[in-house]
Amino acid sequence: MTETKVERVKNATYHDTKGDLFTSFNVDDFDVPRGRDEVWRFTPLRRLRGLHDGTFPEATTPDVSVDVPESASGVTVEKVTRDDERIGTAGAPVDRVGAQAWTAMEEATLVTFARNSSNTDPVTVTVTGRGADVTSFTDVSIVVEDGAEAIVNIRYTGDGTHSDNHEYIVGDNARLTVVVHVDWDDTAVHLGNQRAKLGRDAVLRHNVACFGGGVVRLIPSVKFTAPGGDAELLGVYFADDGQFFEQRLLVDHAEPNCRSNVLYKGALQADPSSDLPDARTAWVGDVLIRANAQGTDTYETNRNLVLTEGARADAVPNLEIETGEIVGAGHAATVGRFDDDQLFYLLSRGIDPNQARRLIVRGFFSEVIGRIPVKAVRDQLEEQIAEELEGTRL
Repeated sequence: MTETKVERVKNATYHDTKGDLFTSFNVDDFDVPRGRDEVWRFTPLRRLRGLHDGTFPEATTPDVSVDVPESASGVTVEKVTRDDERIGTAGAPVDRVGAQAWTAMEEATLVTFARNSSNTDPVTVTVTGRGADVTSFTDVSIVVEDGAEAIVNIRYTGDGTHSDNHEYIVGDNARLTVVVHVDWDDTAVHLGNQRAKLGRDAVLRHNVACFGGGVVRLIPSVKFTAPGGDAELLGVYFADDGQFFEQRLLVDHAEPNCRSNVLYKGALQADPSSDLPDARTAWVGDVLIRANAQGTDTYETNRNLVLTEGARADAVPNLEIETGEIVGAGHAATVGRFDDDQLFYLLSRGIDPNQARRLIVRGFFSEVIGRIPVKAVRDQLEEQIAEELEGTRL
């Protein structure tokens, strides 16, 4: 009798859908990523400072602070270890870097909004880099209990090599708005997993603004666990010379009568004479509608403006549908230059060509920025876009 040896599958899908990716909290369960791996093919592995293969600089305690406004009600902030049963409930990381962050972290930040509490002023979580010569790992868990309403602003600043996991647990009839503002120094490296789990009739508004960092790779995912959920994922990013931004999303419609909308907009500019790497972005959007997710209504869009030579944007929308009993589903992605009709209109009104192009870029982003409910964040993003465009001849 011949004995059959069965080896465990790693870094792969057990089934045929994007939603069934291999996940684990243990870094040893993942192989070291290679450039030819599908999910890493856009990422410059040599620029990750060893986050992907364990050769990262010495690890240190992350600098994570939480500012709770005086108006807050029912908000609890705790520092916990990874063996706390209240964290990790949104699911395990989908890649080796996320598992490394979980395995190596010393503590996590847990913010809980009590049942039926209402908080319309944002709780601010600030992650400050510890410097490029060290590495920091952490987890930020936001739990919004049944019937609660909350706004959370997560901001990254300073320089460093950083990897983390975020999880958002949104209870039944609860509402969470998250703004993730990536404002690192331009030499920072940051890779993050972001997982959301929505209860019955829960609402999630997830906003990402990425302007800083040398290499930033974010993986947001949403899973509906009961009918009636509503998720909106919005993002803006602006890449210059030497910057690489990657957004890799998954919306998993596993329950009936849920809605999702994804809208990301990015711009890129570069100086071909610079000795820095080209400006580069990659956006991959996956939406899965499972066989039992009747009544789903979903759409995803990614728009990119390439402003100069030496810049490249990749946009890959994917839609998997296992049932025809849905309200609607679609996707769109574009990579291009200015809208000639808009430019002609502004020039015909006597506006300087360079100023006209800047107005078009700012208007391009306004559709997303205008939906962010925190005015201070909206104003800051508008200022950052203006600074990005200052002195650039489009």
